[in-house]
Amino acid sequence: MYVVLLDYAAPLDQIDTYLPDHAEWLAVHYAEGHFLASGRRQPRTGGVIIARAMPRGQLDAILASDPFVVRRLVRYEVIEFSATRTAPALAAYADPAE
Repeated sequence: MYVVLLDYAAPLDQIDTYLPDHAEWLAVHYAEGHFLASGRRQPRTGGVIIARAMPRGQLDAILASDPFVVRRLVRYEVIEFSATRTAPALAAYADPAE
């Protein structure tokens, strides 16, 4: 599983201009089952995406297609982790115990 941190690299007025495109991109990846949660950071300096486990190259390709990335408006930091414990509602996303 991944925690993806977005840091805005442009003023908020530029971010807001392309926010509908970014929201559409998010919707596609929710529909495809790639993303589990997302939202703005507080204070509004970027965002956070929780992505399900997948090959890192696949995630990198998905992130590279984000309209924010294409326009160089954000930088991503990707943190990979093994979800060895989850809330019952997320049990399907837990990694098997090693």
